[in-house]
Amino acid sequence: MNRLVSVLREVWGLFVEDWTFTFAILVCIGVAALVFPAFVIPVWRGPLLFLLLALVILENSLRSARDRRTPIL
Repeated sequence: MNRLVSVLREVWGLFVEDWTFTFAILVCIGVAALVFPAFVIPVWRGPLLFLLLALVILENSLRSARDRRTPIL
């Protein structure tokens, strides 16, 4: 059983490095699938999804840069 769990963790790690980033992308896709059809003009759905995903990538990049900053000694 331990081997199966470790194999599944390794496979998961191949695709998901940062679970918050993955979760944010899934939320954006969920919003696009469930909310956009009811409230957004069809022409704007693609650009709005792009904007949401770009904001997620920007936030993740800024957070990663902040976390990896090394102090100058």
